[in-house]
Amino acid sequence: MDKLDGVSLSALQEHLDAAESPKATKRLMVAIAYKDGVPVSTLSDRYGVPESTLYYWLDRIADKPLSEAVEDDDRPGRPSELDEREREAVFDAIADSPEAYGFDASSWTPELVRKLIEREYDVSYSLGHVRRLVRDADEKL
Repeated sequence: MDKLDGVSLSALQEHLDAAESPKATKRLMVAIAYKDGVPVSTLSDRYGVPESTLYYWLDRIADKPLSEAVEDDDRPGRPSELDEREREAVFDAIADSPEAYGFDASSWTPELVRKLIEREYDVSYSLGHVRRLVRDADEKL
């Protein structure tokens, strides 16, 4: 249990009280339980997280400032093929009827949105990615 010897229980609890993301909350709860003597194998079963991941979290908490340790590092990934203006235009289109864009349908489906993006922007997305775009559009509308 010496992994977190340099981290006080009170510091973990203070950060838990101030945690803003579910991810940070879970990581801090794991660390607090670990400090209380709960074995990593039990924490793995309890939270549905592989033991190797829990050890990684605990190492980060031991080695980094708590505010950094409980959040993921930035991973920008691949740039989007649609720029922000184009994405907004797709979101605007989804707010309208597909008929306004020449489709013979009364409501948008992921397949229709994919056809719109291919036709208007010459970008080919998988249906899974189009579903994520539609979900993003729903959150913005």
